[in-house]
Amino acid sequence: MDIVNWGILSTAKIGVEKVIPAIQQAENSTVKGIASRSKEKANTAAKKLEISNAYGSYGELLADQSIDAIYNPLPNHLHVPKTVEALEAGKHVLCEKPIALNRQEAQELIQKVNTYPNLKVMEAFMYRFHPQWKKTKSLVSDGEIGALKTVDSFFSYYNDDPDNIRNKPDMGGGGLMDIGCYCISLSRFLFDEEPNDISGYWKIDPKFKTDYLASGVIEFNSGTATFTCATQTVPHQQVTVIGTEGRIIIEIPFNAPPDQTTRIWLFKDNEKKEITFSVVNQYTQQAKAFSDAVIKDNPVPTPLTDAVNNMTAIDAFRESAKSLSN
Repeated sequence: MDIVNWGILSTAKIGVEKVIPAIQQAENSTVKGIASRSKEKANTAAKKLEISNAYGSYGELLADQSIDAIYNPLPNHLHVPKTVEALEAGKHVLCEKPIALNRQEAQELIQKVNTYPNLKVMEAFMYRFHPQWKKTKSLVSDGEIGALKTVDSFFSYYNDDPDNIRNKPDMGGGGLMDIGCYCISLSRFLFDEEPNDISGYWKIDPKFKTDYLASGVIEFNSGTATFTCATQTVPHQQVTVIGTEGRIIIEIPFNAPPDQTTRIWLFKDNEKKEITFSVVNQYTQQAKAFSDAVIKDNPVPTPLTDAVNNMTAIDAFRESAKSLSN
């Protein structure tokens, strides 16, 4: 095998607008099919994206023996069930974040994955594949800012649509699950540790019953991380990384544009150094890395244990937020 044939579960916006075109740009990947519960939607998406096969059900796509790997961008409550179905159909799976609804469900997925040692499964935290994050990680690891002491992250957008899945609690909605998971993930990624403790605070929308504003403090052995995510404020995102000898600011940490250069700033010794990165699509880099693992039968770049640990931290935040709001 020198190329992976991908199938897409659902015509979700993130897939149609961002991920599918990105996968199509990867030289070791091709998108061969797309499925929806509506054959009409599948046909429309397939025509728009020049995909050869459209399916009127997820099961029909999973039954296609020519499909090697699945991208699962379904609502959060379907991440584990449909990933399991894909495994049972013999498919590798790149599943959107967060991998599950909670730690227990994530652990159950790992147990299932372990029964299919020849299949790859990875949580799709695309930001880690962007050069700006690889550079930030290396600056921290190489001691360029001294000892890492604290990380602060902010991620927000405005969405008050009652029909949007992000505002539906039974589908795993809420800001914490949608974008707060990034803030927790990147903190663990930079510290390269698991949290000792997490304090969480949130505001729950009285109509949607989902969190629209959440702030947390994460305590590690080496330092702390703070974050806020919001789904009913002006859109904004930024990450600040602070050590004993310097700091780093990442201008567009999460939705790095695929058609523009990006930049981070290193502040050290009373100097400001701007580091720029050439145009790159982080979704394409993610697809290339996953397909490469499939082709070469190597471990995926981010193991599922990382996904379980992130869900553990999310659960801890929720428990704290519930207790502090009572």
